[in-house]
Amino acid sequence: MGAEPLHREDVTLEDAESVGKAVVYARLADRSRSRAELMEALAKKHVPSEVAESLLDRFERAGLVDDAAFARDWVEGRQRVKGLASAVLRMELRRKGVDEELIDAALVDVDPDEERQAAHRLVQRKLRSVQGLDPSVQVRRLTGMLARKGYAPQVAFDVVREELEAETFPLESA
Repeated sequence: MGAEPLHREDVTLEDAESVGKAVVYARLADRSRSRAELMEALAKKHVPSEVAESLLDRFERAGLVDDAAFARDWVEGRQRVKGLASAVLRMELRRKGVDEELIDAALVDVDPDEERQAAHRLVQRKLRSVQGLDPSVQVRRLTGMLARKGYAPQVAFDVVREELEAETFPLESA
């Protein structure tokens, strides 16, 4: 990760701070991170918790660590790129140590209709790979894919049914 872990007993505060800064900058270089993720990275490099807390407080004041912005960006990006449903996004943010209130705030803007349209797009992309299979296998694979992305069973079955019907009778929709 760039910074060597601290191991010696005679490590100065300046050394710990220097290693901590290097770790935080390295982790933030590729994408934003939650405070909890950064604390975990600092702990792995054996940066004392009081040094890590102080360092992250300064990064927060500078606007480089912001769990609310991180949660909003995470939801927007993962929903757009992966088509994930709110349930999975909530679980991922919890795993990243984001506070429940911040998760709720980030998910409040998720539109159920947009989420359903994302499910339709996911099924449409996957349809080609299941063509020619038994219809029950198609349903199982497509609903399983949506379930892994966090869609409720009823939504998954409805979307798959609608897409398979549209695929079976494409001229009727024209």
